[in-house]
Amino acid sequence: MRQALVAGNWKMNGSLENNEALLKGLLEQLDDVTAKVAVCPSFVYLSQARDLLAGSQVGFGGQDLSTEASGAFTGEISAEMLNDFGCEYVIVGHSERRDNHGETNELVAQKTQVALNAGLTPLFCVGEHLEDRESEQTEAVIAAQLDAAIETCGIDAFENIVIAYEPVWAIGTGKTATSEQAQEVHAFIRNRLAGHDQNVAKQTTILYGGSVKAANAEELFSMPDVDGGLVGGASLDAAEFAAICKAAK
Repeated sequence: MRQALVAGNWKMNGSLENNEALLKGLLEQLDDVTAKVAVCPSFVYLSQARDLLAGSQVGFGGQDLSTEASGAFTGEISAEMLNDFGCEYVIVGHSERRDNHGETNELVAQKTQVALNAGLTPLFCVGEHLEDRESEQTEAVIAAQLDAAIETCGIDAFENIVIAYEPVWAIGTGKTATSEQAQEVHAFIRNRLAGHDQNVAKQTTILYGGSVKAANAEELFSMPDVDGGLVGGASLDAAEFAAICKAAK
């Protein structure tokens, strides 16, 4: 039985004051939440998140990591640095990293393996652009993203990987895939994994991301292959994010 997960990606947002209010407000509203909950703040706020979330049900993680362990890589963050802060999760392959920083499927796969080696749970992002969907290339794009990770990490690794399907055309645009569209792609992802190992496919958690809000979370999460969400802007509002968490069963 897969346990639902709702993870908040704060992206490049936050301040010491706002983060404290957000996390304290969130913790006050999670008493009846059965899903796993996590937040991924900017790297500079990881120690604050660790301290405020200590002893709570909310996990936390980084937004990216380097393939390198250490060295002359200015601005990069290693897996061991994330471990130093007690991170449980790390986002890999977010579309903003792929698009804005030129991260290839192969690089994202390498980062996923580095995260696994360090004992971190990768939130492995896949998704298509609008032109891909309009040209009926959604499955081909996502298959290539998945296959690179399967080739690098092996199918058994997906027992410890969380996949996040985020249609790029729905991230921060206010547009959301319908629950049926989300389910269709989630089922494709699970079937792609099942082609290698059916048991692993059944156990792999697959999240939906892309303008998830309290208003649409329950419908999205009701789909049989949608196991929760990777939430962007709505995770910056304690009440809104808590409501999304409550929708995940």
